[in-house]
Amino acid sequence: MSATDAAFKGSIPTVYEQYLGPLLFETFAEDLAGRLTDIAEGRVLETAAGTGIVTRAMAKVLPPQVEIAATDLNQAMLDLAQAKLQAPNVGWQQADAQSLPFETGTFDAVVCQFGVMFFPDNLAAYREALRVLKPGGRFVFNVWNSLDLNPVSRIVSDTVAKAFPDDPPRFIERVPFGYFDPDRVRGEVQQAGFETVDIDLAEKASRAASPREPAIGLCQGTPLRAEIEARAPERLEEITARASEALSGQFGASPFENRMSALVVTAWR
Repeated sequence: MSATDAAFKGSIPTVYEQYLGPLLFETFAEDLAGRLTDIAEGRVLETAAGTGIVTRAMAKVLPPQVEIAATDLNQAMLDLAQAKLQAPNVGWQQADAQSLPFETGTFDAVVCQFGVMFFPDNLAAYREALRVLKPGGRFVFNVWNSLDLNPVSRIVSDTVAKAFPDDPPRFIERVPFGYFDPDRVRGEVQQAGFETVDIDLAEKASRAASPREPAIGLCQGTPLRAEIEARAPERLEEITARASEALSGQFGASPFENRMSALVVTAWR
């Protein structure tokens, strides 16, 4: 993983929230939050909270006596998240999921949406989740399924790679869509100390208002932007336009359905 793979700064948080939130993350956030509705009191920890999409979903469905601690490594993402949600039972804190600043056995659940793929050391993050959970608590997270099962992201990834044939940017393929083997995921979670691990397939759909919006979101609202700009900063808009044209060629110029596939992992302490 390169130094820029987990860097969400500058204008990236705003673009991420505006374009990728509705397109990729909101339906899965509702799914994750719905898996916690039996928690009536206590504490829930969210790691890699980003701009607070899952945080907001949890705040809607969990009772106010459940304390939500939302954390992320990137302060810029948390700043935007906090601006969008201010609730008495939600706290925001910058934290590294691989070295959490919380006492052992203090949370009823740990939640992470599409974040574990960004951790340099998954086992360390999994062990930390296990450590901070109460006995009987659960660690719930999701990861993207194969890139081939997520066509919008695949088309953008392929288009950007073709624009730089001698040195193709591979962020999308390498990081967010590089951790989809259920046997590997289960094995690493168990290696970290979780004995009971369930993995479900989750398939969702969202509505893209136009091909331009996912092109902007993925090219300019993720660390793929840093890969493009490292090669040719003056070509960012051109590459975004190419991605939009490729999506239009597949789905048309009108609003279209974005079908997505992910895996949801529930590990019990």
